Amino acid sequence: MSDKIKTNEAINAQGGAPGKAPDGKFGKGPKGRRGPAGGGKALDMSVVKRLTGFVWKYYKPGLIVVIICVIFSALSNTIASVFLQRLVDLVIIPGMDKGLQAVYADLIKVIGMMAAIYLIGVIAVFLQARIMAIITQGTLKKFRDAMFGKMETLPVRYFDTHATGDVMSTYTNDTDALRMVIGQSFPSLVQSILSIAAAFIMMLWYSVWLTLVVIAVLIIMFRITGKFGGDSTRYMIAQQRSLAAEEGFVEEMMTGQKVIKVFTHEDEAKADFELLNEQLRSDGERANIASNVLMPILHNVGNIMYVMIAFVGGVLVIVGATNFSLHGIHPISIGIIVSFLNMSRQLSQTVGQLSNQVGMIAMGLAGASRIFELIDQEPEQDNGYVTLVNAVRNEDGSLSETDRKTGLWAWKYPHSDGSIEYIELRGDVRMENVDFAYEPGKNVLHDITLYAKPGQKIAFVGSTGAGKTTITNLINRFYDIPDGKIRYDGINITKIRKPDLRHSLGMVLQEVNLFTGTVMENIRYGRLDATDEECIEAAKLANAHDFIMRLPNGYDTKLTANGSRLSQGQRQLLSIARAAVADLPVMILDEATSSIDTRTEALVQKGMDNLMAGRTVFVIAHRLSTVRNSDAIMVLEHGRIIERGIHDDLLAMKGTYYSLYTGAFELE
Repeated sequence: MSDKIKTNEAINAQGGAPGKAPDGKFGKGPKGRRGPAGGGKALDMSVVKRLTGFVWKYYKPGLIVVIICVIFSALSNTIASVFLQRLVDLVIIPGMDKGLQAVYADLIKVIGMMAAIYLIGVIAVFLQARIMAIITQGTLKKFRDAMFGKMETLPVRYFDTHATGDVMSTYTNDTDALRMVIGQSFPSLVQSILSIAAAFIMMLWYSVWLTLVVIAVLIIMFRITGKFGGDSTRYMIAQQRSLAAEEGFVEEMMTGQKVIKVFTHEDEAKADFELLNEQLRSDGERANIASNVLMPILHNVGNIMYVMIAFVGGVLVIVGATNFSLHGIHPISIGIIVSFLNMSRQLSQTVGQLSNQVGMIAMGLAGASRIFELIDQEPEQDNGYVTLVNAVRNEDGSLSETDRKTGLWAWKYPHSDGSIEYIELRGDVRMENVDFAYEPGKNVLHDITLYAKPGQKIAFVGSTGAGKTTITNLINRFYDIPDGKIRYDGINITKIRKPDLRHSLGMVLQEVNLFTGTVMENIRYGRLDATDEECIEAAKLANAHDFIMRLPNGYDTKLTANGSRLSQGQRQLLSIARAAVADLPVMILDEATSSIDTRTEALVQKGMDNLMAGRTVFVIAHRLSTVRNSDAIMVLEHGRIIERGIHDDLLAMKGTYYSLYTGAFELE
């Protein structure tokens, strides 16, 4: 991943997620953006449809087996009640009159069949759990791969407008909630529905009268579930969003902990955190209340149903009432009542389990919605067709493409007539009448026109927010311009593929990002095929070799936590070495030496001069001493170039540059 760039001009940019991407392997999802913490709404069923469709697409055979297992598991519980009726009516009651020996064979037969059915149910549950574990983890892996893959295609604008903690919450909390839904809630939901349907059919088979009692109570149970389950759903969604907001805040505070302490902002930070934490507590409390009170209520309603069936059934037996059922008119028996009582108990427990999953399903689907939202982000657009290739120079001076590395690069420019032109990569960069705005109507650059010939050093100076970093972002096409043109070796950069364009540009940023790995690996990040010797030479060029050799294991020293054990200056030297090993024709130095002390800067400057030799270089600097030898200095103010020239000429003008330069040294 490239170094994350946060410009001063974009730091206040706000906005939601761009439009959704075209249909991909994850299908088309609902358009949306991350909602604010503390709010919640019912989930669109399209999320359920999309999620189940994805799992079915990749795990169809396994899901078929799981569905069969769920059916067997649901039926085993229901059919067991049938054998319970047969056990009472055909074995226990006759055995009371005839004796155990007379019904012994029937007893063994019924118990054996019940044991077989329960055994089938146990095997089905085992297979279901085993297969669902594979499906769940496989699905989460695919989602994480898709999220990370999409994240690598997103434009810089997305990361400028989304908190890091919020994005990380999608990888952690949302995927964990989704794991619960896929692995537990969905199978439990299907099994509960099948169990209710099977029990309802068996009840109708035995007695319509008793079934009417069950239906009356079930209506009450489902109304209760709808009331508390709906509240639980809304609060679970709100809880998930509040958690993401809190994690984003914590991540930001951890990153800026030194700043907080320097400005004694601890109390204010705690107050802000307490507001977010209180919102999370409130949402979590309401979600848990709504979900936790549901089970006890349903349990007691189930007990009432149990008593009502026993009472009505007992009355029907005593008065000898006619019993209506699906298999005809017949007297009601004690075995039917016992079976009904058992099924009613199972039914109330199933409804309770079903209602208990409502909150988990809501939270999981909220997580799925956020995951799909990330996956649906519009990727960085790239309509370029000019590519960067290795080239060789022919005897007549023309260039041709080659597969081997030659050190000579060329732009491969296919024309509409089918011909291909090879243009040498020289580093000629020109901007013509460029306007740019991060948000429509709020331009941060106005009519920028400049050029940098191959090998020239162009410096940008000006106050913070003047638009210096924005210009370099446009050269890299981190953002595209609505007006004007930027040409690279005479080619409009919109025609150059972004990976090829950026492959020709090296950057050293003020904000250094070092990755977990050895020092050698971090330097090699600039060019992955660089040898150890080339990395060491690059470190020497940046004057980083001496301090690296003083590390515990030299170039094999392991760096963690963004190289936190190194000083800021040492981290910057490694960043410079990384750019040096890339050996690119155009370099962009964005406050590259701002974190280095004056003595270290003097040592580095020679290495920087060697690094810049023969290259087109754009330098952004507040330390004007580092830009005095530039071929041209651009002074920016409010997004406009107000002065340009070499150091001496600008001083002689006694304008803005003169004020900046003399003011800087007066402060020193």
